[in-house]
Amino acid sequence: MDINLPKAEEQKLTASVRRYLTENFGEDVGDLKAAMFLKFCLEEIAPVAYNLAITDARTFMTEKILDMENVCFATEGAYWTKREGARGVARRPDHRR
Repeated sequence: MDINLPKAEEQKLTASVRRYLTENFGEDVGDLKAAMFLKFCLEEIAPVAYNLAITDARTFMTEKILDMENVCFATEGAYWTKREGARGVARRPDHRR
């Protein structure tokens, strides 16, 4: 997975890496070392976070799709039986229980 950052974003993140290393480890590194460390993180760590995010999104969407018939339900044949003030679209009682 290749991550190509816009130049401005790469510079901002490189500066952040430099500051982090200085403040947390007392290491004063230059732009080259910080950029190399950033590249390592993007190649080694970012794909793991990306895959977890995709899995979370897939789980979320699957749950929403499975619940669609409960959320999007229109009562059929209710013209003659609807009560005062009721509308034709309502949440269907959960029939899966």
